[in-house]
Amino acid sequence: MEAEFYRVSDALWERVAPLLPGPTPRRFRYPGRLPADDRACLEGIVYVLRSGMPWRTVPRHDGRPCASACYRRFREWSQAGVWDRLRQVLVEELVVEGVLDADRALVDSSLILAKKGAMSSGKARTSGAGRAASATS
Repeated sequence: MEAEFYRVSDALWERVAPLLPGPTPRRFRYPGRLPADDRACLEGIVYVLRSGMPWRTVPRHDGRPCASACYRRFREWSQAGVWDRLRQVLVEELVVEGVLDADRALVDSSLILAKKGAMSSGKARTSGAGRAASATS
C-alpha cells in the first residue's frame, strides 16, 4: 500500500513562497544536479510532519524529490527562520479574522526547555538523617 502524499494547496503556497530564501547559486565547474522544486519539497516536509513517519519514508513518485532532498530543504529553511516567519504570518491572519484571541495564550511544556542537568544555585540540603552506622564494625 502506497502512502498518501500530501498536496500543498495554492492558498498555503501563496503564504509560504514569499518567505523562502532565494535559490543558492550553482557552482560553475561542477554544478551538480538541478535543485528540487521548492513546492515539491514542501509537500514532502508536510508529509513527514503530518504523518509522523521518518524522513526515509517520503514517497518518491510523479517526479517528487527524494527524502534526503526534502530533509535538506527542511534544515535549510529552519536555519533561515522560514517556519518562525510562517507561524507569525498565520497567527496575524487569524487575529485579523477574529478567530484567534492573542490575549489568551497557553504555553505547552513541550515548547519550553526544562534542562535536567542545569546548574543549581546552591548545594541541595538533605531531608533525612545522616549516614547509618555500620552493622559490621
